[in-house]
Amino acid sequence: MANARDAFNQYRQLDGKAKANFLESIAKEIEALGQELIHTAMQETNLPEARLMGERGRTCNQLRQFADLLKEGSWVEARIDTAIPDRAPIPKPDLRKMLVPLGPVVVFGASNFPFAYSTAGGDTASALAAGCPVILKAHPAHPQTSNLVAGAIALAIKSCNLHPHIFQHVHGATFETGKALVQHPETKAVGFTGSFVGGKALYDYAHQRQEPIPVFSEMGSINPVIILPGAAKAKAEQIAEQYAASITLGVGQFCTNPGLMLGVKNSDLNALTASLSERMQKIAPGTMLHTGISKSFYSKRTHALKQQAVKLEAQSATDEPANMGVPTLATVSAKDFEKNPVLLEEVFGPYSLLVQADNIEELKKAVAAIPGQLTCTVIGDESELAQHYDLLQLIMDRAGRVIINGVPTGVEVCPAMHHGGPYPSTTDSRFTSVGTDAIKRFVRPVSFQNFPEELLPNELKNSNPLKIGRLVNGKWEQG
Repeated sequence: MANARDAFNQYRQLDGKAKANFLESIAKEIEALGQELIHTAMQETNLPEARLMGERGRTCNQLRQFADLLKEGSWVEARIDTAIPDRAPIPKPDLRKMLVPLGPVVVFGASNFPFAYSTAGGDTASALAAGCPVILKAHPAHPQTSNLVAGAIALAIKSCNLHPHIFQHVHGATFETGKALVQHPETKAVGFTGSFVGGKALYDYAHQRQEPIPVFSEMGSINPVIILPGAAKAKAEQIAEQYAASITLGVGQFCTNPGLMLGVKNSDLNALTASLSERMQKIAPGTMLHTGISKSFYSKRTHALKQQAVKLEAQSATDEPANMGVPTLATVSAKDFEKNPVLLEEVFGPYSLLVQADNIEELKKAVAAIPGQLTCTVIGDESELAQHYDLLQLIMDRAGRVIINGVPTGVEVCPAMHHGGPYPSTTDSRFTSVGTDAIKRFVRPVSFQNFPEELLPNELKNSNPLKIGRLVNGKWEQG
């Protein structure tokens, strides 16, 4: 951590173009690892080659998106209010404001995305883009994959002639390692993707410090899907096909897996349930990421299915070999769902619970019982959606991303994406972990009052040498 503080003192001085060049160099070095990286990840995670190839591309794309953001430069949100020395009764000072980096950031690699949410993933990329050194704690499920990517980052640091400790890579399988990193006085922020237990523990560690720091934990979600009656009647087969695929995508090991569905019980919903059950039975179990996730899936699945009034509707007809996740669909009435908080807990894997309400008002009451989520989905045609706009308002209070007639799986990496949501899905719903706005987690605003022109950052100088967009005396300018 002392090394990270030394690195910060140098790294914070770099301009946007230099940091952009560094991020682009990381992407090139990761790509240069070629099939060695892919094959190592396949061995450690049980993920297929095509999935890992796509995820590596996404990871490098993230790095390049942040590089483009830095080159353009307006992300610092420069604000300038010039002095009015003769203003009565009190003169107005010259005030200028912009975002500056927080300092060393500890990032915890995720198990389910060995590239995109791990060593050089979104948390690392956004922290480095902000100007913060990163201490990456490798996930113990894929240590060699993490070592390879860390080596690529080290080569990029060397080729860009930067401080060697801008990025540091550590291992440790115990909570003590994470606690020590989070509570070290030089740590200024934390990024985490994983379980509620892990994310909440890190959050609590950070707030036990003498100087509390922000912890941006993404802690999972059951991603409710609300099927309106008209949609169940008009396209039951289409919904069943779409959601059988989404529930089991990647053996259900996505934070946006649709683990909860809700509808009004009638013959149309019964037909949809039967079709979905038939499709789930035909999908073979898939190998999960590691034995820890597999054991957790079976433990939580068993616990959920033992709850009063929960009915197992379907599971894969194929045998369940060790370390496999079996596709599962269960049902419960809305009344029983509302009374049982266990049914709101995430079962991380290919599992979904269908809540059956007696009427639309009971459906809305069940939705109101759901806590904060990464996503919520509503399926219905335009007229039916308009008729139940209050339902859309209800779920906007509970989710960071609201989806109409789609699936929650698949998180587009772009500026308009918000990947975060109200507690307990994340520890701070104001911020995203995907897209270029993720950089804002690791910066803070500073005002510069009555600074001489030569001492101001380039972003705030009168001449605007970087030619960035700025708010000057209440008007947006680029000059």
